[in-house]
Amino acid sequence: MANFLDHQGNRFLGLAVLALGLVLNPAHAVVTPSKKPVSNQCVPLGDWVTPESGKIPQQQVIARAAQAEVVLLGETHVNADHHRWQLQTLAALHAQRPDMVIGFEMFPRRVQAALDRWVAGELTEQEFLRASDWNHVWNTDPNLYLPLFHFARMNRIPMLALNIETKLRRQVAEKGFYGVPVEDREGLTRPAEPSQAYMDYLLPIYKQHDRRNKEAGEISQHDPDFRKFIDGQLLWDRAMAQVLQQAVNGSVAPGKPLVVGVMGSGHVLHGFGVPHQLHDLGVKHVSALLPWDSDKSCKQLVAGVADAVFGVLPHVPELIRPQFQRLGIRYEMGRGGAVVLQVEKNSIAETAKLMESDVIVEMAGLSLQTTEDVINIVRRQAPGTWLPIKIKRDNQDMEIIAKFPPVKS
Repeated sequence: MANFLDHQGNRFLGLAVLALGLVLNPAHAVVTPSKKPVSNQCVPLGDWVTPESGKIPQQQVIARAAQAEVVLLGETHVNADHHRWQLQTLAALHAQRPDMVIGFEMFPRRVQAALDRWVAGELTEQEFLRASDWNHVWNTDPNLYLPLFHFARMNRIPMLALNIETKLRRQVAEKGFYGVPVEDREGLTRPAEPSQAYMDYLLPIYKQHDRRNKEAGEISQHDPDFRKFIDGQLLWDRAMAQVLQQAVNGSVAPGKPLVVGVMGSGHVLHGFGVPHQLHDLGVKHVSALLPWDSDKSCKQLVAGVADAVFGVLPHVPELIRPQFQRLGIRYEMGRGGAVVLQVEKNSIAETAKLMESDVIVEMAGLSLQTTEDVINIVRRQAPGTWLPIKIKRDNQDMEIIAKFPPVKS
């Protein structure tokens, strides 16, 4: 999941993580959830709604989706209610189509063997998280996802790793698709070109999260960095679509299993991302289902956003007690430290004013050599204490303080 960014050409890769993982939905980029969410009128809590027709019985939604070749279940990664909804929907689909395969954006293809061993019952939870390199490739509280993984194992449903290595995304951004040797492409074929609507949709998100472009002023869709950003998105969509398409064609299970993809909502919305690439690969019957936060504007519930949406609660960080301290970043080691790729909304890192493409060189006076150095230092941080962090930002040395809140009684 992590992406390497350099100062000149690849800032967009960090933006891709934000855009497609946590905040491609503009509402999540600007809305702070209230402590007492109020259900809106267009998608009541606990109800299914289609943008065109309004409320629809769950049995009808599931029956329609179960007839598809691929069902895509979106999410905001840190929203626990989204994962509860995914589990509920998977169970309902499985009752209709027990011949199922589930693909997960969270895993790169290199850890497929760990997923196979997990489903076979050969690994404990901790062994599975280590074998799948969870702390490095996703680094989000595993308790949000473990119920989904247990559901797959309990029902012996094959799990698929949909993602690719960040190194490949970086190489394609720097050299172009055909500039990367065939043997290094992980079997990827060239992505289908994006629709103009997808370009129009992503441009304001790119502007919003690229602080360099904020300073430079208005940019157009012809900006070279924006085009690299688009290329990164397309490669990501194509990678997941190819694994799903192969599963549809029987690469994992015989016959015609129902193939489900679990991924960030940004890959699913409006049919722009993975559905578009699936159609290009010959998979025409795709069902897109999304959770719909109760604080979300009804203006976004437009025709084509998804086949159906389900009303859930928004993410409220203060209601979640993680099992260990979290700074709230995604990163990759490089450039002499930990390169910040993503800063989660309402996190300790955001409060400390860490920014994408910052390089963390020291934490608590200790230099950082490995991914585990960052994880271990943060986990040792006691509630109510301050963590000094030395960073490089645009070639300038700075020090910031991450303040870990005390435990609430």
